[in-house]
Amino acid sequence: MPWDGCELWLADVLGDGGLHGPRRIAGSRDEAVQQPGWSPDGSLHFVSDRSGWWNLYRWHDGAARPLCPMAAEFGEAPWVFGLATYGFAAAGEIVCVVVRDGRSTLARLHADSGRLEPIALPFSSYGSLAVAGDVALFTAASPLQPSAVHRLELATGRLQTLRRSSGLEVEPAWTSVAEAIRFPGSGGRETHAFFYAPANPDLEPLPGEKPPLIVMSHGGPTSRALDAYKPAIQFWTSRGFAVLDVNYGGSTGFGRAYRQRLDGQWGVVDVDDCALGARFLAQRGDVDGKRLIIRGTSAGGYTTLAALAFRDTFRGGASLYGIGDLQTLAEDTHKFESRYLDRLVGPWPAARDLYRARSPIHHLDGLKCPLILLQGADDKVVPPEQSRRMHAALKARGVPVAYLEFAGEPHGFRQAANIVRALQAEATFYARIFGFELADPGEPLLIDNL
Repeated sequence: MPWDGCELWLADVLGDGGLHGPRRIAGSRDEAVQQPGWSPDGSLHFVSDRSGWWNLYRWHDGAARPLCPMAAEFGEAPWVFGLATYGFAAAGEIVCVVVRDGRSTLARLHADSGRLEPIALPFSSYGSLAVAGDVALFTAASPLQPSAVHRLELATGRLQTLRRSSGLEVEPAWTSVAEAIRFPGSGGRETHAFFYAPANPDLEPLPGEKPPLIVMSHGGPTSRALDAYKPAIQFWTSRGFAVLDVNYGGSTGFGRAYRQRLDGQWGVVDVDDCALGARFLAQRGDVDGKRLIIRGTSAGGYTTLAALAFRDTFRGGASLYGIGDLQTLAEDTHKFESRYLDRLVGPWPAARDLYRARSPIHHLDGLKCPLILLQGADDKVVPPEQSRRMHAALKARGVPVAYLEFAGEPHGFRQAANIVRALQAEATFYARIFGFELADPGEPLLIDNL
């Protein structure tokens, strides 16, 4: 994948359109390069993780020189074309997004001196960035503000919001703000996560009661959890649940070595990190250790199923368009990710036995706790047959299981009615298995074998 290793080549373009003197100037199988671009003075810049961190480099006099070497990320995992986390301003400065410990800031980088000057803005995560003259355009969000498109005048600091992703008015009293935590994860290594305590000013827990915990494992798996405002997390915290959003080993934003923890270990390191994070909070006294839930989407759905099949930490789970059979995924997925698992699991088909050993569908003897499966019928990344097989197998074994499939939905739900239905069904599922009532249960939910 491009975040594992790739190459940057440079050549002169001749008058007839041909190339002269092509040469590799950066990158290898073990160095990931991204975002090559020319500065206004004609200097080539790019982002490379050759130091172990995605830092900015300038190509000058036949050599690549780091502009501001530091243990921070100036790039993101390039899932799509057009990714931009830096741009050139009129004053000769570089405006850039800098990620430290999973949180982002916008900064000015003075290329000649290497001085990095943070720009004071009320955001903790940034997306697309474009710079033109003295103006920077970007998407950004904070724990109390949904993502929006913003315009910043660099000279004056004037910030203008151009378009919000949601018209939702955030109520601080009802909003759980993430606590960034670190805990000993797989192999005792420091692991990162965001913890959300319940937040509902109209409710108080029963005396001595600790909240149930929902552990979230993000998709990707080469992606990361952000602490930006997410209605889907606040849905749970406003209903008395605590949430742990885990940046398990393999996540971006913490350097190359952190990403490489998942090489050959998908289904092991991510599962351990989620389980150990839940136990850490239970031991700290934040949550009820007997009411631990795991949920995830896509690759996070695989982590959920693997955690339930191979560990005994959780009492229930929810897999949203998750992967139950790694072999099926290796043989039937979209082009971009067609060889993704070669690094995460092993080369296919040579490592066929390992794929089977890591696939929850082949180890259902260990999956005995209740599970809800939510799936889009038009999913081309993780075809619905994955969830259908898992549901049929668990139902036949007498395990409490619910399955909802949504017509017209691809990989990730888009239709508002389906998003609402999926959340309400999941909440109803937890209420049924833990024996409490919901104020807004929504439509009835069939749970086989319960």
